[in-house]
Amino acid sequence: MSRLADYFVVVGYDHEKEQGGFCNGKILQRFPEQDWKEVPFHQGLELFCQPGGWKLRREPFLPTFHISVLTDVTAGRHYCAILTFCEPVKMTPMKPDDVESDEQECSLVHNTVMYAPKSLLLVSRLAYLDTFKNCLGLIYTSFIERMDVKLELLVGNILGHIVIPAPGGSQVRFSIGASDRQAIQPPLSDMVPVTRSTVALLFQQLGIQNVITLFSLVLTDNKVLFHSSSYTRLTDACSAIHSLLYPFKYCYVYIPLLPEPLKEVLNTPTPFIMGIHSSMKQEIEELVDVTAVDLDGGTVIVPDCVTCFSPPDYMIEKLQRELTLVLSPDLQLADCAFPPANAKGCSKPEVLDKEIRAIFLRLQVEMMLAYRLCLTIIRIHPKPVISFDKGLYLMQRGLLGDEFLYKLYSSMSFLTFVSERGPPYRICDIFDKLVANYQNMLIKEVGNQEIVLKNIREIAMQLFTNENPSPEPYLQKIPQPSDKVLLDYQPFPRLNREDVQDIIEGGVELAKNNPKLQKSIKKPKTQVVPNGPLPKDWEEQKNVVNNSARRLEVLRTCISHIFENKLYDARMMFPTVLRSLKSRIVREVLAKELALHVQENRAMLEMQQFDMVVKLINCSLQEDSSTEEFTLARRMLPLSVAFCRKLCTGIIQFAYSCVQDHPVWATISFWENAFYAEVEKGVTELYLSASTDNKTNNGLNSNEIISRASPLEVSAERLKIWPDISDDVKKTLMSNEEGIVYSQAIHFANHMVCMRVPLDTRKRLVNSISMEGESCGSSNLTSSAGGSDSFEGDGNYESSDTTVIKFVSKFVDKVCTETGVTSEPLKKLHSMIPGIVAMHIEMLEAVYRESKRLPPIKKPKILKPVLLTGEKITYSGYRGYLLADGREEGIGGHVGGPALLPAEGALFVTNYRIIFKGNPVDIQACELAVIRSFPLASLFKEKKISVGNLVHLDHYLPEGIQLRSNTFQLIKFAFDEEVGSEKVEQLRRTIGKMRFPQTIYETFAFQGTELLQINQTQKQTNKNATLKNFAKQTLQRVNKGLTLGRTQPASTQQHRRQKYILPVEPLVPRRQSNKLTASNSMESLSTDSGSRPNSVMFDDDDLNMIDEADIGTLKPSDTLSPDRLVDKLYVKDYKRLGLGTLESLQRPKFGRGGNGFRLTDVNIRYEVARSYPGLVVVPVACTDDSIRRLSRCHRNNRFPAIVWKHPKSKALLLRSGGFHGKGVMGIIKSSTQVTQSSNVTVPDSGGVSKSMEQEKYFTAVVLNTPFSSQDISDSLVSLNNIVATTSLEFPEASPRLGSKKVTSSGSTLLQRGFLRSSGGPPKPIQGNLRSSGRSNTLVLPSRASFKSLTLGHRSVNRNGGIPDADQSKSQESRKASMYVFGEKSQMRTFKIEGIKCEFIPYEFTEVRQMKASYKKLMKACVPSATSNEPEMAFLKLVEDSEWLPQIQTLMQLAGAVVDLIDFQGSSVMVSFEDGCDFTTQVVSLAELLMDPYYRTFEGFKVLIEKEWLAFGHRFTHRGNHTLQHQTSGFAPVFLQFLDCVYQVHRQFPLSFEFNQHFLQMLAYHHVSNRFKTFMLDSEYERFEVDQVISDDRPRMSRIDEMGDNDNGTTPSVRSFWEYVDKLNNKSTIFYNVFYSEEAQTRVLRPYANISSLKIWDYYLMEHLSCGPAFDCELFDAARNEDNEAPLSPADRCVVNACYQNVAQADPDMQRWLLNEIIQLETDLSIDKPSSWKTIIESFNESMQSKGKLVSPVTEEAKAHGTSIHKRITMDILIRGKSGGESPRGFASHHRFESHDFQEPTNCDACHQVIWNYMTQGSGMICADCGFSCHEKCVNSVPKQCLRRGSSKEPTNQSNKQTEDNKITAPVSNDTETTYFSAKAVEIVSHKGYLYKRGARLRQWKQRYFKLDPNKHQLRYYDPEDEETCKGTIDLKEVETVKHDNYSSNLPGVPKLDDNSFIYMKTSTRYYHFLANNKKEADEWINKIQDCITN
Repeated sequence: MSRLADYFVVVGYDHEKEQGGFCNGKILQRFPEQDWKEVPFHQGLELFCQPGGWKLRREPFLPTFHISVLTDVTAGRHYCAILTFCEPVKMTPMKPDDVESDEQECSLVHNTVMYAPKSLLLVSRLAYLDTFKNCLGLIYTSFIERMDVKLELLVGNILGHIVIPAPGGSQVRFSIGASDRQAIQPPLSDMVPVTRSTVALLFQQLGIQNVITLFSLVLTDNKVLFHSSSYTRLTDACSAIHSLLYPFKYCYVYIPLLPEPLKEVLNTPTPFIMGIHSSMKQEIEELVDVTAVDLDGGTVIVPDCVTCFSPPDYMIEKLQRELTLVLSPDLQLADCAFPPANAKGCSKPEVLDKEIRAIFLRLQVEMMLAYRLCLTIIRIHPKPVISFDKGLYLMQRGLLGDEFLYKLYSSMSFLTFVSERGPPYRICDIFDKLVANYQNMLIKEVGNQEIVLKNIREIAMQLFTNENPSPEPYLQKIPQPSDKVLLDYQPFPRLNREDVQDIIEGGVELAKNNPKLQKSIKKPKTQVVPNGPLPKDWEEQKNVVNNSARRLEVLRTCISHIFENKLYDARMMFPTVLRSLKSRIVREVLAKELALHVQENRAMLEMQQFDMVVKLINCSLQEDSSTEEFTLARRMLPLSVAFCRKLCTGIIQFAYSCVQDHPVWATISFWENAFYAEVEKGVTELYLSASTDNKTNNGLNSNEIISRASPLEVSAERLKIWPDISDDVKKTLMSNEEGIVYSQAIHFANHMVCMRVPLDTRKRLVNSISMEGESCGSSNLTSSAGGSDSFEGDGNYESSDTTVIKFVSKFVDKVCTETGVTSEPLKKLHSMIPGIVAMHIEMLEAVYRESKRLPPIKKPKILKPVLLTGEKITYSGYRGYLLADGREEGIGGHVGGPALLPAEGALFVTNYRIIFKGNPVDIQACELAVIRSFPLASLFKEKKISVGNLVHLDHYLPEGIQLRSNTFQLIKFAFDEEVGSEKVEQLRRTIGKMRFPQTIYETFAFQGTELLQINQTQKQTNKNATLKNFAKQTLQRVNKGLTLGRTQPASTQQHRRQKYILPVEPLVPRRQSNKLTASNSMESLSTDSGSRPNSVMFDDDDLNMIDEADIGTLKPSDTLSPDRLVDKLYVKDYKRLGLGTLESLQRPKFGRGGNGFRLTDVNIRYEVARSYPGLVVVPVACTDDSIRRLSRCHRNNRFPAIVWKHPKSKALLLRSGGFHGKGVMGIIKSSTQVTQSSNVTVPDSGGVSKSMEQEKYFTAVVLNTPFSSQDISDSLVSLNNIVATTSLEFPEASPRLGSKKVTSSGSTLLQRGFLRSSGGPPKPIQGNLRSSGRSNTLVLPSRASFKSLTLGHRSVNRNGGIPDADQSKSQESRKASMYVFGEKSQMRTFKIEGIKCEFIPYEFTEVRQMKASYKKLMKACVPSATSNEPEMAFLKLVEDSEWLPQIQTLMQLAGAVVDLIDFQGSSVMVSFEDGCDFTTQVVSLAELLMDPYYRTFEGFKVLIEKEWLAFGHRFTHRGNHTLQHQTSGFAPVFLQFLDCVYQVHRQFPLSFEFNQHFLQMLAYHHVSNRFKTFMLDSEYERFEVDQVISDDRPRMSRIDEMGDNDNGTTPSVRSFWEYVDKLNNKSTIFYNVFYSEEAQTRVLRPYANISSLKIWDYYLMEHLSCGPAFDCELFDAARNEDNEAPLSPADRCVVNACYQNVAQADPDMQRWLLNEIIQLETDLSIDKPSSWKTIIESFNESMQSKGKLVSPVTEEAKAHGTSIHKRITMDILIRGKSGGESPRGFASHHRFESHDFQEPTNCDACHQVIWNYMTQGSGMICADCGFSCHEKCVNSVPKQCLRRGSSKEPTNQSNKQTEDNKITAPVSNDTETTYFSAKAVEIVSHKGYLYKRGARLRQWKQRYFKLDPNKHQLRYYDPEDEETCKGTIDLKEVETVKHDNYSSNLPGVPKLDDNSFIYMKTSTRYYHFLANNKKEADEWINKIQDCITN
């Protein structure tokens, strides 16, 4: 029995606080004035009366009603019914009339009468909301109608005289005294919520999917915030979503109506359900993790940071299907041709509400089926203590891994559910009955939708009956005020306090003495909660276990062999059993089988039996996951303390000492679940033993009783009889249960000590196993990033006993507190724990001591690796295991094959390689040899890992090492127990030391050499090692050079020049001056002299100031003559290209060469550019002095050098270092200039002289480029026209030379701007040359004069402009004769006046980006561990590495160079960074594409020697060959180039003489340091090294296993090319059998889009049989090592792709035929059998007589590739000129139209053939540019339309044309010319003024809007006549445009019609507009929608 209401409150406007600018309400009266004892009064009720704030209003308003819900400290709900009305208030002005005020809305306004709100409140614990509304309405009606009834009587009756019975009671009829009749019917059960029709209303507002989303979010503890303009809707929505949670209770913050002053509550970190008014919507934008629900708009917005988990898919599908069945019953009949006449629609709202709730209740029941079977009864008396095993429940139902259910079962709501519904004897409701019968219900519903609907309606009827149990309706009478009276606003009177209090007290006394009320109280009945049948999926799980157990005879047989001591048979089956333990079912069967042997008293085992059983337990525990809550570990715990072996007399070792290293033993939750399960068994047995004696007397078997009684049944029986037993018996039972808990706590404390204290008590606790876990040790290789992890995570060291005591004490505290153990037993437990730990440690010390005396296990013999000549083993035989990494090749898996890993063997470290050799642990593959090795110099990263127990391994492995190589190999090695930690650390240090030797001579390539006359005492010092010293000395040098008006005497001048280079130690020790070279500082051998780039941060380089005298150059007596370089391959290549010979060196320096070029020896002593070759090709017009001055303009003095010439167009390819800028280095260099011939300091003319040298050099290059030659490739005109068109968009920085032909000798200007005679040097044009005293210096003419000279007799505008009539004819003249590709930062530095040279900036790949991408690529191709996460998938990791885009960037720029040289005939210079990385990549790749010679064996060798070796790629620096380069990190510059060659080779297999194996050989050995070829950084360093070493390496004839040398006649090989030539002469190992010299294309143009690129096989190769196949001697020796005789070609063998090298083991048919021919000639006793080269040459000669067939498809493919190349080249040029963005003429989108391609056409996007009838989709073509693609490829088209909107903007010249005069620009489209106007005509379909709300300040401003249907834009301006728009709205992004539910009464809103608001939603934001009236708003909406539709 309880009161209808607890308090009545009158709240009014607080006039006392309004003068301070703050408005609030206050409580005027409350009844009763004293708090009820059981219900205290709530403070702050005035805030909930007006949630939006207390405000005075100018106009009156009608009464309103809403409900607010309050929650007290005990989580009890209190309902506040609030009726609000207004009453007039007379106001007095507070300020003078002439003072303007703009204060808050709550400030006083100068009006006579205002209206203040007043509220009447009823506060109650009961949720009879309609009755509250009626009572408050009656009070207000009696007041406003002036009824003859006292208001005090009404209030007193409500608070004191109306008593409501408990749920299940009879109906109460009453009247409060206002001529009313009312009735209240309590529900049948207070556990089932009462909803009326709120749930149906919520679905009507939001829809099915949104409500399901809300339901899932609330159940998984997320924050949900409703907002609406109606308070009642907010309360109903919160109540509806709360009721859908039944039977769960919401345990977090629940505020359906949040007042605005309390908005800070929204920032609470806990989950909540709240509601706010729509006026507070802006508060939602600041909330990050809150789901916003718009009830008025019907939307649910889930933030990105919130993951919305949902129930399992089959449950969601069923839920949606049933909801559709109820909410849309007409959907099933929608397609009926003749629908039935009696078709029923939706039910009434009250019934529909219950049907929806019934569907959600069915979902809750399905999620909780058979939940009672996983309840654990811990205590029964005095009250039940129950826990739920969620891991077991999810496992039994097969729902492991379901995130939604796991979060649900871990939530606070579920814990409350278990505590309330867990007891087996209690009051039951609808949910309990439904759980018991739902399984049978589902069986009947299968395939029958009518039964489903019938069952839903039956449940709905039960819910409806619960709310309305009385079948007889009662007609209520509620008087209401008339409409006229409502407009009569009168002040509410003050009630008489005494009268109200007397009426309340009288009612309370009457209720106490009323016997009828006492009799009407009905107590609910308690009963045993039914469990129900097992769910279907539960039974399926049981059947799977049983069926699998019957099939697992191998497992059972193996276990039986172990216990029968048949160990040989057991070992044969052991690998199979270990692999099968990955299955959970097999692990359960294993635990069951082991438990059977423990029951048979077979726990004492022999030594080997014990080891095998322990291994089985370890493997099964390792596979157990925390998701299953370690259910298997609970079964293994008693087994680990049961199995044991006898070490000696009195000392027994148990299995737990060998299985301690699993994370489960350090998990508190595991011990809690195991403890509760054991306590449940003890309590159940306690009561079963008491009842067994009684029932045995009745003839029942005690075993049957125990087996049939479950813990829930036993506890239900005890709870049923609990009230009837005496107090003494109750105390005894409570004491017995506490004793069970106490004894189990002691038992588990012992178990925890056993599992936590390690066998070696001196070690620290770990209790964790992880393959990827790293130890606290750091890597020896500082160049690699990454840290280390530790499982302990605690930096403070604690002894093992202290840690265990804390762990056990924490566990005991938790479980004993939850189970109600008293304080005294708990204190005893805590005092016992240290003694238990100490006793156990004492016992373990003896066990550990005896275990060390056991005989060691016999281990296999260590296999010795095969070694190279000169290779010696440094560390031999570190025994251990090669572990599997993330690749599947070695473990079988999806690839198939035997399990080769893990393999047992040893790790070897030699002076060349790191090698593992061993045999697989798997007995089925143990006869195979596993080899994995890589060169020591290629080691990329080394780190220490923790290992633990692994499958196949018999014992615990303490630690391991992971070695990652630049050859894409990974050695993951676990050390054996015999390898101590000291040896491991020593090995790691040695590997790091050998990886980075002190000097280059300690590498393997220089083994066997001796240094000549080394001064061992002379040491180098690293000067200026700190940045401070560097800056100090830098400023000193600058001050000395910038001293004005001072000239130091010659005697005091410094003769040593300062330069900035890398601070490295000498690669070569100094030699005495009487030797070949002067004393040199060997720092120069690893660095490039000269100035550095114009930036503060350099790439991986530290700057250091050293003296150039220390660096030194060759003395005159030691001059290197050009004759010594005559055999260099690059010199021969210059002769082949016609660029110069050694004979040209004998001619005059300015002599005219045969072709305008010469070889210069200006760098013969490597003085000009240290990293350049001794002989360089330059124009013949440039003197050596000019070259020296020019070199100062470039970084590292790498001046432009000519490296290749086109055989037809004669265009040149040049390379250089980047241009110098005026940065720090530029100031230092320009301060003083030192001549190369002497040490005299001379002033420098600065940038003028440098610019002159650049102009002269580029002019000479341009003059030797036959720009207008007509014998160029086929598509020259096409590319020229495109380039000429694009140049119209950009004003040129300098005028261009003309291209008019010479009509008569000497009478007109030549094409190159010079008069030429039959011989001699060229004569400059008069007036356009400047002469100097030193030599004939070419000076270019000015800008205007060149234009006039170029155009000849054509007229020129006064501004120097070209008339329109001459533009089309001067297109050829606008082409550049030379293009310079460089960095964007060099644009301001590159200033060439008067010549046709264009600088094109290009976004290239910097070295640091290469390094970062390379690391990611290596982790993708060679992962350290397998992962099933989508983010760790192979293709995702490759994409994240951005390696292929870098390859694409390189190939596209090289392709652009090819097009410009081959198509346009322009020369190209590549100038990036220092000119030795990206520049080398581009130049060498471009030469490879243009010159077929470089695609042969010899030519590719020449290309590498010339571009990479001679021009100084820093192989030593980029490859980290020595200690000084360790910190720079490995940079895959050369590897990227080889990757590009591989991509070209794959697309053009007929054009390369060598195969891909040759490229892989290069990639491997350029980092192996086996050969000297790819070592050192320049030709100068290699020359120096050759002078100081004496190659005394012994000659060897065979490869010895241990590396011992044998005298022979075969010399050692130090050159990679020599090594390759020998192999190539012997076999076709490097020959491409598809090579056709005649069939190949001269110029290759490969596709460079990402879809055409492929990950190189080299990155993914793995050969475990013989190791890498790139040391051919090792590979062949290892392949035949185990064979008694080499395999003949006729022998057959099994080839496994994951073991052997398939390419080597199974050669192709061509190689097989060649070998057959050679073998036949040998068999025929031919004296000298033909070599394979001779055979192939003869074959090619015989094929030359046949005609060459050209396929049309081939020609079409070539044409398509050419067009793609042109397009990419155009894009590079255009983007370079426009600063990285497409120009205005190229910014338009394609205009695609459907097209029927009658012939096969390639898609320009995906490059696949377009067939209209194929499934790829219809074809599309751009109407403007002709871009063809599939329909599916339209969205992925990467390029902009190149022909649309190409208009030339009017310039700012003095003769600027008006808008009426159109400036036309020709746009080339083969034969057509299209003209566009400079200013397009603006098309506006609608315009006018609108108010727009701002995005930030949310202020309304009037803007002028224009709707453009052509551009699909809505633009707005400030004034109408303004040309520049303030903003643009893209209509393509518009999602919704409609009328807005906004109000003009809101502050700051223009006072216009409320129906004229417009709401527009785009994909990025929301817009709010306001028109003048509704008509204009409708017109704007229609126009915008039409524009979007069209």
